[in-house]
Amino acid sequence: MSAPTLVDYADVLERFDPVLGLEVHVELNTQTKMFCGCPTAFGAEPNTQVCPVCLGLPGALPVVNRSAVESAIRIGLALNCTIAPWGRFARKNYFYPDMPKNFQTSQYDEPIAVNGYLDVPLDDGSVFRVEIERAHMEEDTGKSLHVGGATGRIHGAEYSLLDYNRAGVPLIEIVTKPVVGTGERAPEVARAYVTALRDLLRALGVSDVRMDQGSLRCDANVSLMPKGATEFGTRTETKNVNSLRSVERAVRYEMTRQAGVLLAGERVTQETRHFDESTGTTSAGRTKETAEDYRYFPEPDLVPIAPPAEWIEELRATLPELPWERRRRITAEWGLTDLELRDLVNAGALDLIESTVAAGAPAGEARSWWVSYLTQQANARGVELAGLPITPAQVARVIALVAAGELSNKLARQVVDGVLAGEGEPDDVVAARGLAVVSDDTALLAAVDEALAAQPDVAEKIRGGKVQAAGAIVGAVMKATKGQADAKRVRELVIERCS
Repeated sequence: MSAPTLVDYADVLERFDPVLGLEVHVELNTQTKMFCGCPTAFGAEPNTQVCPVCLGLPGALPVVNRSAVESAIRIGLALNCTIAPWGRFARKNYFYPDMPKNFQTSQYDEPIAVNGYLDVPLDDGSVFRVEIERAHMEEDTGKSLHVGGATGRIHGAEYSLLDYNRAGVPLIEIVTKPVVGTGERAPEVARAYVTALRDLLRALGVSDVRMDQGSLRCDANVSLMPKGATEFGTRTETKNVNSLRSVERAVRYEMTRQAGVLLAGERVTQETRHFDESTGTTSAGRTKETAEDYRYFPEPDLVPIAPPAEWIEELRATLPELPWERRRRITAEWGLTDLELRDLVNAGALDLIESTVAAGAPAGEARSWWVSYLTQQANARGVELAGLPITPAQVARVIALVAAGELSNKLARQVVDGVLAGEGEPDDVVAARGLAVVSDDTALLAAVDEALAAQPDVAEKIRGGKVQAAGAIVGAVMKATKGQADAKRVRELVIERCS
């Protein structure tokens, strides 16, 4: 197949208006699956977290996971949706090896949440409102591993392996209404929307939103309308885009590819497409089905979902501060610039710093520890900052010990090293390693007198009024005490001795 003709992005925008539709699948972090008691932990040995229900064996009956329904309602409320007082599950029929029942239990015409919106912060500080059509509950499919071939897909593979551990894991699918009016910022809006949604879901605590593990997946629908047209163009759906950057790249590529098709006088095919991370391009998948193709019908083995109004209001009261509102508050309270805040977010440090401040540390010192020394330690270990074996409360305690004069900054780093090495709480490390600052004047005077006697010329300069020369004596004392002397007190004693 010949390479597609791509149109320059500026030319695309001169001739067409982009229309987006974003479908985001979120795996919930419930302990058990949507309709059975199997665990949902990621990374278990293949086919060890299955039972007759999630394998669809004859006679097995499903039961709805209450925690999953709670999460679905909280997500709907956070997206400003109306929560349906009544809804049913349906069977979505299609035949593929990763569907052990040969149908997916989902919601079709009666989703749990409808007609919402999400105000999405863009890079320049402006806000774009994305309208939400629905958020509905369903179950995830199994996972196929296609072995052999060049693409990792079923076409050309020598054989396929199936892991049903993921089959039945609770999913929420969040579907936008057509997103129009984005113009040249369409790719940016797509990325910003998924970013804002990921941050919101993380704040709600309903999912770990790990795109690299598939717990957050985006299907990006793109179509082009000729300038002045009133009807949407034919859309394509790029499936399972698994990074924020890739969402932006996939939308931009599809715009340039579809423009090439339309300007050649051809029609865009309504189909699913696959995104290639290495090239930033999409390739054809399968012709896109319509709702009729799935032969939806109500699930006869499950009772309807009818959440009482009182329960919905109880869940509304559990909603956290919105991530972007929290960031505005933190920016003001800590005196940060937008760039500094963005750097903290990108480094994964914001939550850690805020928790350290909540544990009693000043914001500036908490920030300094996490973005400097602890970031260095995380990089050296090859882990995320949050993966370090030290808690914000422990960092706050180290900061408090420094503020109390019981540790110097150098000693504090040794205490942190001890905590990271698993030696216990900061106070335990101080005691075990003997790291407390020496502030007893008797011990310090002995060290000062010894240093002055060893450097009489420096002592003479100090007596002559060159107070800055005291630094050499302070350094000698610090070396003699292995960094455990109170440097400020040492300097005062040096000046007193030479006055």
